[in-house]
Amino acid sequence: MAVLYIIIAFAIIIAIWAIAVYNSLIRLRNKADEAEAGVDAHLKQRYDLVPNLVETVKGYASHEKSTLDAVIEARSRAVEAKSLQDRVKAEEGLTVALNRLFALAESYPDLKANQNFANLQNELSGIEEGILNARKYYNAVARTYNDKMMVFPSSVIASAFRFDKREYIEADDAERTRVDVRF
Repeated sequence: MAVLYIIIAFAIIIAIWAIAVYNSLIRLRNKADEAEAGVDAHLKQRYDLVPNLVETVKGYASHEKSTLDAVIEARSRAVEAKSLQDRVKAEEGLTVALNRLFALAESYPDLKANQNFANLQNELSGIEEGILNARKYYNAVARTYNDKMMVFPSSVIASAFRFDKREYIEADDAERTRVDVRF
């Protein structure tokens, strides 16, 4: 009879441990979802700002249609991207297009002096910083979640309930290239 009590006590301890691990994995997954939504919120701000930038530039450089169209097309692809990896890839294209737009603006002194354009540029700069911080936070949460999910013995619970690994948001090729600044 004492052996039966020991087995029951052991089973209860294992069940409590499994529930605790499962709950912590759920909390971390929810935190990762929240962090991903934070990145999305910053990206939406960026997407909302792009048409204003294009319209401002269009007034000064309407004959630069290919550059303006590239920005609009890149924004559309980024907005329509569904998965995290698709969004990261689409963001790479938008970043390249925006960099070309700002390089174009260098050729138009009146545009550079335009207060509305300067304000939009400053606002975009702040949004870019917010995106960077949100990505860092997401990656930190994803790392914690992945660590918890992969480390034994919690990996047993994670595999039993089919928890999926979170992908990191990494810098794309456009963000890794060196930027030449000339005065």
